[in-house]
Amino acid sequence: METNSTKKIVEPSREINVRYETDVLVVGGGPSGIMAALAAAEEGHKVMLIESRSFVGGNMTIGLPILGFLGQKGNQIIKGLPQKFIDRLKEVQAASEHRPCPLHMSLTLVEPEAVKTVALKMLIEANVQVLFYAFFAGIVQEGDDLKGVIIESKAGREAILAKVVIDCSGDADVAYKAGVPCEFGNEQGGVQPPTLMFCMGGVDTEELRLSIAQEPRTYLTDFIPAEYFGQNNQFVLVGLRNLMKQAKEAGMQLPTERTILITGLRKGEIWVNMTRVNGVNGTDPASLTQGEILGRQQIEDVQEYLIKYVPGFENAYFVRTAPFLGIRETRRIRGLYTMTREDILSCRHFEDAIAVASYPLDIHHPVGGDCTLEWCGDCYDIPYRSLIPQKIKNLIVAGRAISTTHEAMSAIRVMAPCMAMGEAAGRAAKMAIKNKVQPADIDVKALQQELLAKGAWLRTESVVPAE
Repeated sequence: METNSTKKIVEPSREINVRYETDVLVVGGGPSGIMAALAAAEEGHKVMLIESRSFVGGNMTIGLPILGFLGQKGNQIIKGLPQKFIDRLKEVQAASEHRPCPLHMSLTLVEPEAVKTVALKMLIEANVQVLFYAFFAGIVQEGDDLKGVIIESKAGREAILAKVVIDCSGDADVAYKAGVPCEFGNEQGGVQPPTLMFCMGGVDTEELRLSIAQEPRTYLTDFIPAEYFGQNNQFVLVGLRNLMKQAKEAGMQLPTERTILITGLRKGEIWVNMTRVNGVNGTDPASLTQGEILGRQQIEDVQEYLIKYVPGFENAYFVRTAPFLGIRETRRIRGLYTMTREDILSCRHFEDAIAVASYPLDIHHPVGGDCTLEWCGDCYDIPYRSLIPQKIKNLIVAGRAISTTHEAMSAIRVMAPCMAMGEAAGRAAKMAIKNKVQPADIDVKALQQELLAKGAWLRTESVVPAE
């Protein structure tokens, strides 16, 4: 299904209605977008969040745990609004504690359906104007001033005007359309492949857990000591390469080199992170469609492997597929500063730090089915300048599309750091409007102090003392 790029038509110019005028517009209702909208709305500013789906939550709704609340030394490094969100989920038994994990630093299990409900409830309580079923389609721009966006929906083509726009699309959609220079993938344009998550029920998770704990030589688990599985009822399992080798030798077609399983909050429930569709361009609908088709085909093979080879799956059954492909990588903006692999591995401090992360460099190879991980030993800062795009005013970017290299993006892309970036972006947007300056020109000291006052955590070495 290729795009015909040679044939063109001329679309006639037309007037379109302005649906809404707001102070802050957040494009995208995933982990960063929810936090950005909540933060921006705290002091009564008009805030609107648009989302193309019928729910908020993004990748929190596809069966993944939230990674990164804890650092490599076991301390909690993501707090503030992201923690308040987890607390609200806990009130309805829809989130676990932040569980230390030798491979992923930490994992926080969440119930996908509850995420949709609780996040929407918090947005409504904060008087955020939420608009579902609205696709971002273009920008309203005067020179390098971004004035708003154009949306498409069943109501047609409309505009939303805003003083500041926060791009939480994950794909730098707004920034790209506005003319911000962007990078895509690695030096060859290869991106980390997406995964179509799926859930199985009827799994004897105790049998699975104890088989790992008691027979480590038989059931190889990548980097995770077998003792870990003997002490934790909820866990992420990464490995079982020997079982996969047996299955492949028996003729099974499996897209990855490792088994990746995540226990759910419900008894007997396992989320499976094992489909891989190489070469998918997450910004192209035809490529995404092909990814969905191939991902669903792969699920059948993975399901057969689990039932035949993995302890605890003997009586398991298919429950549901995630509502969309989990995209790991597409565009990244060029910002005022580009985070690098060296910044992460050296645990770098930045004077304009607005978040702290500790997740390792975690690259799912664009070709093949394997993965590479590298840890820094502690945590590293995310600078505010990496959220500010080159060339365009009135725009902040939060989430995995901030200004990084391909390698650095593999570390900051997980959900807890994205949530922290979202909170910082929302507070920065509010501050820019209040002080009548561009987001690039806000007082970052004041932003840091507000983040700390609201419960966020920053390394003291990175915070410029207030005068």
